[in-house]
Amino acid sequence: MSVEPISVARDVVRSPVPAESRPADVSAIFAALGQVTFVWDIASDMLRWSENVSSVLPNFSEAALARAGEFAGLIEPQRNVRIDAVMNAAAKDRGDGALYQIEYGLRASVAAPLVWIEESGRCFADADGRPMRAEGILRISSERHAREEQLRRLSQHDSLTGELNRTYLVAALGEAMDEASRFRSSFAFMLIGIDHLAQINEAFGFDVADDVIQEVSRRVRARLRGGDVLGRFSGNKFGVILKNCTGDDMQVAAERFLAGIRKDIVPTKLGPVSLTASIGAINAPRYARTPEEAMSRAQEALQSAKTRRRGSFLAWRPNVERETQRRVNIRVTDEIVTALNERRIGMAFEPVVATTSRKAAFYECLVRMQREDGEFSLAPDIVPVAEKLGLIRLVDHRVLELVVAELAAAPGVQMSLNISPDTTMDPDWWSTIESLFRAYPGVAERLIVEITETVAIQDLDHVRGFVTRLKNFGSRIAIDDFGAGYTSFRNLRKLGVDIVKIDGVFVQNIARSADDRAFVQTMIDLAHRLDIETVAEWVQDEAAAKLLQGWGCDYIQGRLIGLASTERPWGNANPDSCPQASALG
Repeated sequence: MSVEPISVARDVVRSPVPAESRPADVSAIFAALGQVTFVWDIASDMLRWSENVSSVLPNFSEAALARAGEFAGLIEPQRNVRIDAVMNAAAKDRGDGALYQIEYGLRASVAAPLVWIEESGRCFADADGRPMRAEGILRISSERHAREEQLRRLSQHDSLTGELNRTYLVAALGEAMDEASRFRSSFAFMLIGIDHLAQINEAFGFDVADDVIQEVSRRVRARLRGGDVLGRFSGNKFGVILKNCTGDDMQVAAERFLAGIRKDIVPTKLGPVSLTASIGAINAPRYARTPEEAMSRAQEALQSAKTRRRGSFLAWRPNVERETQRRVNIRVTDEIVTALNERRIGMAFEPVVATTSRKAAFYECLVRMQREDGEFSLAPDIVPVAEKLGLIRLVDHRVLELVVAELAAAPGVQMSLNISPDTTMDPDWWSTIESLFRAYPGVAERLIVEITETVAIQDLDHVRGFVTRLKNFGSRIAIDDFGAGYTSFRNLRKLGVDIVKIDGVFVQNIARSADDRAFVQTMIDLAHRLDIETVAEWVQDEAAAKLLQGWGCDYIQGRLIGLASTERPWGNANPDSCPQASALG
């Protein structure tokens, strides 16, 4: 049964019928609902309650409940919340009382638990608009408040560790930044990364990995000072904010955390696990003026610490070379995006010739970016930055369109196209190439797709599926930079590649290095035994070409034959006359 609280309060507390003559079940109903009614005579400060007050507020003394001033002394966190609500409501009284509703906590004594109260009432004013009387209902809302507090805590804290989640950790970092600037103090922001968590997860399962994360959280928490902040930054990383912390203090704290994490094995459901962590940190606001800058530089330091030695600590420090490279990356990124939008991404063509006849077999297409000054940026200037910053997918899409257009415009020409590791797993690239092959019959058979040996090693099963799909279209597959990654010839046979391009690092000195001669000759011989054609890269002189011809190398490319040029060696076919897919970017 739901009853409008104010009307019930008025019916009960203003009824002229003596309390002993009221229906017997009224107080029982209120008690069952955790509600009590009151009348507050503001002039005398007296409070009158319904008969069930002792059952609803059992631990509160009669004296504390008799006067509004005494009652206000029990309120937390703002003792004047009731008088403020009544005063504001009185100004709106039009004769039937002005509504108000507030929430506060009541504590019967210092040691008593906090009881949360919802108070709904009406305030009546005199002719001059001054508050005269208030009447209403108090309702116990501790359970609802506890649920809301639990939901609030869940929204702010990581469900696994109970520490702050990333959103509130970042907010705390912002507060620490403001505080440090205001009081001219310093603090440290650390990222603690659990080493080899992915391997633990793979070897033992998610439950054990969760045990490890929880244990690291406990060990770090146990070594924090009062006022320090701990939060879960990501799956295997914790963020720590150390207030009033200098660079020297940061070093000491980091060693304390690392020692605590690696000190004892972690007991898990499947047995003990040995553990280490690495830490990257930054002192702020000296080296970081914003939360974003602090997080970025702490992550950079953490990655450097892991690269240098797992289980170590590294503090971020300014580095002229690194900052210069970062500025270059920002500039090149902007140039790449602009060039994509303005269709200034193009290609250069490097001939690959038959070793014996020296006739062009195909042309390797290398990306070029025309700058605003008219000059061209080469692939080594574009591709690494594009890969690092996630732009390579767009570049590969555009180059694919250009290569297909060139093949469509020059029916007698074969070309090879390099793609990045990320593109091998890009479904959009697949949908684009399928559309282009359908639009231009005969193009697929004249396209060679080059993937690096490193990609082939990283995920053999995935690359095998990639190779199979391309070969089903009629395209051929080449492994680029072969020899740098030590792929076994057994894997080459599994992949079903058509061509291996021997890394130029081994080819360029074969006329002078016996070791390089032995290595290259062995690779050529083994490839031929598997019916795989070979290309030698970076052929510098005729002496090297003669050696390669004697060993049966199928094709050569490099300075001796001719380096890449934006001119079309096969003639002036204009790919712009062929319809192309729209440029991406």
